Amino acid sequence: MPKIGFTIPHSLPAEDAVRRLEAFSESIQRKFADKVSDLEQSWTGNTLNFAFKTFAIQVKGAITIEENQAVFQGEIPISAMMFKGKIESEVRGQLERLLR
Repeated sequence: MPKIGFTIPHSLPAEDAVRRLEAFSESIQRKFADKVSDLEQSWTGNTLNFAFKTFAIQVKGAITIEENQAVFQGEIPISAMMFKGKIESEVRGQLERLLR
């Protein structure tokens, strides 16, 4: 599966960043209610593991909160490669808003 990865700097204490990230699934569901389904999430320490479907495309990954940055690592199916930029842009935008 093709990978998506990026980091987002933040100036929040790690605990605050984790709390804000806990709202990640809620913000995705609110903004993209008509485009996202089967949303799952679980925490392991400071890492949020998630999966969802959008337009029948399975997206899964993890977001790890570090002291001054959030590290996103995700996977999409090969059939979704033409949407990779759009998926990355939307996820990045949501995370940037959450971590301001």
